[in-house]
Amino acid sequence: EGLWLQLPPAWQAALADATPPQLAGLLGGRGGPGAAWPLSLLAFAAAARALAFPRGRPGGSPRPPCQSSHLHPLLRRHVKPKKQHEIRRLGEVGALLYPPHDPPVPPQPPNTPFSPQLLRRLSQATGCERVVDVGAGQGHLSRFLSFGLGLSVTAVESDGRLAGLAERFDQELLRELEKTGGAGHGGHPRRRLNPPGVRPLTAQAPRHVPGRLDPAAPWAELLLPPDPPGPGPAAQNPLGGPGGSEDGGRVLVTGLHACGDLSPALLRHFACSPAVAAVASVGCCYMKVSTAPQPPGCPQPGYPLSASVAALPGHQLSYRAREAACHALEEYEGRLRRGSAHLRAHCYRAALESLICSAHPGKRHLGVQAGRKAHTLSFPQYARLGLPHAGLDPAGVPLDSGAVEAMLEQQHKVVAFCTLGQLLAPVVETLVLLDRLLYLRERG
Repeated sequence: EGLWLQLPPAWQAALADATPPQLAGLLGGRGGPGAAWPLSLLAFAAAARALAFPRGRPGGSPRPPCQSSHLHPLLRRHVKPKKQHEIRRLGEVGALLYPPHDPPVPPQPPNTPFSPQLLRRLSQATGCERVVDVGAGQGHLSRFLSFGLGLSVTAVESDGRLAGLAERFDQELLRELEKTGGAGHGGHPRRRLNPPGVRPLTAQAPRHVPGRLDPAAPWAELLLPPDPPGPGPAAQNPLGGPGGSEDGGRVLVTGLHACGDLSPALLRHFACSPAVAAVASVGCCYMKVSTAPQPPGCPQPGYPLSASVAALPGHQLSYRAREAACHALEEYEGRLRRGSAHLRAHCYRAALESLICSAHPGKRHLGVQAGRKAHTLSFPQYARLGLPHAGLDPAGVPLDSGAVEAMLEQQHKVVAFCTLGQLLAPVVETLVLLDRLLYLRERG
């Protein structure tokens, strides 16, 4: 597509000679060894940082450790460190609405995140006692909310395999609680797995409901049956009939990694349903969000949600822009600073797409994945894994030609261009999130 040639000539000259550590400095705004960037490129980077939501951690806290000391050891099982951090943080958001019944905590400074005073105010304001976790997956967040915070949780998941794993993990935890809470050999009590400062677990498992969220349905018809349907009877809507949940109360709806259109659907149900007292959602996979205009008969798009953004000229976001917004700028900056071999995969993907488009011009941006360790392979090995996903026979595609070699020699340009995309990624994510905030404001 000649994207490199579309850059200003001064940018091309500077970026073509830039080392990965220098690109990391441009990306992070902290300079780089020996870098001399055109003023227009520096202004572009500064504008991108100014237009994006802040990405720092509260209070400048350090990166989360490999294992979260704030989570009970039994809640860390089967959970990767990144997910541990996420469920604890989102659980804290849930605790804003449902403070655990612990002894009073001494007053804290006003700038303390999640102060008890705020927890009490929000709890009193909502008056709800139940959580519905939509897209619960293996149930890690649901377990934390139910076992860890003692909340009444309904976990909704359409994938029967994941729901089965979630119930199995729940039973494992219940058995472990029974063992650690009962008597050991010789009548001596077993040691409880409860570290100092960590809330004891309660033997209260989530309730699992099979189903999919229907983004177009009215609030009283929240769930569609799983796809494919499960063997049991149809699940009852956890929001129940008019007025709230099955027992007449309101609920907090939450979703961790609410993929694609699931996040906008949660917000729509929150805005339209009197049964939903609050929503706590962490979106992901922005490239899977439906965009306007939608074909006749299709539900409203996931972007834009708000009338304010829809009225802006040029508000449209391409698939490539939304896909870039899913990546962590900080992680890419780290790879650049280390000169990581993972950077090779960018050039591999670009060369593979070029080969696919040469064979079939209509097959663009297929998102072909050849495995997580692509950087450890030679390009022919990588291409032989990826081409079948595009419906091509590797034997019919020249993988050792001079043209392929010339493309692979452009790795530094591919990495530099990807760096520019990463500069804009937080701006794109900010626009998506602002659109969702404006939608909620428009709905009152």
